[in-house]
Amino acid sequence: MADLNNGKLYIISAPSGAGKTSLVKQLIAGLDGVTVSISHTTRQMRPGEVHGKDYYFVSVAEFKAMLERQAFLEHAQVFDNFYGTAQQTVADNLRQGLDVILEIDWQGAQQIKKCLPDSLSIFILPPSTAVLEQRLRNRGQDDDSVIQRRMRDAVTEISHYEEFDYLVVNDVFAQALAELKSIFLANRLTRTRQQQNLHALLSSLLS
Repeated sequence: MADLNNGKLYIISAPSGAGKTSLVKQLIAGLDGVTVSISHTTRQMRPGEVHGKDYYFVSVAEFKAMLERQAFLEHAQVFDNFYGTAQQTVADNLRQGLDVILEIDWQGAQQIKKCLPDSLSIFILPPSTAVLEQRLRNRGQDDDSVIQRRMRDAVTEISHYEEFDYLVVNDVFAQALAELKSIFLANRLTRTRQQQNLHALLSSLLS
């Protein structure tokens, strides 16, 4: 992570229904040099999802085998399922100079921050509890009991907001997207990254 040729590692977390996935997809589409690290999960595939694109969908046995090999940078149990970020994928992308996004929960964020303190973390907030619940219902994927559980869990997740470097409220989608993009652009202009990118220019200006 200390190599100036490396990209930046970003953690993006949010309660279910806050719009994190939609924001990240639009960010990737509109900003070069950013990629999302594809996590492994034991949960069932949702309609429209693709193995190897949205997640690597694996069995519990496969997941536990990877755990034993210490293949994960972080892992967590969310609801009744396991999620994990493979170390090799992240390392390869960073070495290529890409900014890498980890879409993980606060538990995973804590693990990443401990081993990679230079990573930056962003928490996506809903504009209100009512809007969050409505977004969950509009998905049409969960029954009332699951939605109520997600709402309860959202309070727990949001209570960890102080552990994150940036907070973005997803009320007006375009504004939230612009704010998210600005975080990435600003961090590409830090002296440490620009010192490498502008090496030739700096040398000529100082000669």
